[in-house]
Amino acid sequence: MAAIRAGQLDLDVTLVEKDAYGGTCLNYGCIPSKALITATDIAHEAASAEEMGIHADPAIDLAGMMDWKDGVVDQLTSGVEKLCKANQVNLLEGTAHFADENTVRVSHSGEGQGSETLEFEHAIVATGSRPIQIPNFEFDDEPVLDSKQALALDSVPDSLVVVGAGYIGMELAGVFAKLGTDVTVIEMLDSILPGYDDDLKRPVKQRATDLGIDFEFGYTASDWDEREDGGIRVVADPAEQATADGGSAEAVADERLELDTEKVLVAVGRQPVSDTLDLAEAGVETDDRGFIETDSRARTNVDHIFAVGDVAGEPMLAHKGSTEGQVAAEVIAGEPAAIDHQAMPAAVFTDPEIATVGMTESEAEDAGFETVTGQFPLRASGRALTTGDSDGFVKIVADDADGYVLGASIVGPEASELIAE
Repeated sequence: MAAIRAGQLDLDVTLVEKDAYGGTCLNYGCIPSKALITATDIAHEAASAEEMGIHADPAIDLAGMMDWKDGVVDQLTSGVEKLCKANQVNLLEGTAHFADENTVRVSHSGEGQGSETLEFEHAIVATGSRPIQIPNFEFDDEPVLDSKQALALDSVPDSLVVVGAGYIGMELAGVFAKLGTDVTVIEMLDSILPGYDDDLKRPVKQRATDLGIDFEFGYTASDWDEREDGGIRVVADPAEQATADGGSAEAVADERLELDTEKVLVAVGRQPVSDTLDLAEAGVETDDRGFIETDSRARTNVDHIFAVGDVAGEPMLAHKGSTEGQVAAEVIAGEPAAIDHQAMPAAVFTDPEIATVGMTESEAEDAGFETVTGQFPLRASGRALTTGDSDGFVKIVADDADGYVLGASIVGPEASELIAE
């Protein structure tokens, strides 16, 4: 988005990319995962529609499903490349790192391709993020998967341990459960989806349990080894902190856990890709987690260098990064643009979905508001009942002092679409 918008503003733009155009969301995250979520939802709904008088036993063709998913990704990636070219963006394949505050060195992809030096008046860093690795679980070990690898398997595993009950872990746990995999989720805290209100999480946890997903709360995965039958055994120890409020792990788990499985998916979060850029050569500062610190105009501490997207801090959302990229380009072009994340929507594509905009109830209370909430259950909606899926509700959070709406949340089918209403 930053390069395209800058091109639209008639700036002289060079985009350096070492991988596929479009970033993590398009190639390895949001888009492929949503494609598989949609496909497995269709299969599951068809197999669960007896109450509507529909009797079906869908056959899963995983290769065909993956081909369809890849086709969606390829179409969108090609579209991004065409948009760049249509807006006179110069495309370079390779990896860039700073030589000083006005120069980058680009190492080109491919053997013998060499490198070149580019001088710039302004730079926008949009290097994104990568999955966090945990000790003893290397992603290049065949049974150990990150989210990218999990989205490209060539066979459905009989069993899967998912480490982490955040949005990535929960979304993919649902996909594989609907494909017929026995899924167990390990989470160091005492509930799923940290950061979301308990009432929003409750229907998601119940639906996951109904799908046959098992949960082990209060544990951290510590090691794994191979079994003689070809599978692996995942070892998990009681977590030092198992509750969001800092409670003791002993309230949830008090002994070592061993789980036999075919694969293990590590989904404990993502970290910024900032450590390979030689930011110090340009004087750009990061926080202690590696995020590049920026202001409301996407500027770093070096006035002519900007940072957008995951590398510029949480929340790690594609539409947040797109907005920041647009703002950075407009600021460089001299326009009075600024970032405002106050009413930014977010969605979790679990079953059922969760979507929020503004503050959740817990966020509002943490911010010092005395809140009042209102809920409307979907089971009271005729349209929801006619879909055969009426679990969930709409929730409004307001300031008790003046009724000012602070936020809204939805848990239920198509929540990601409804939040825009």
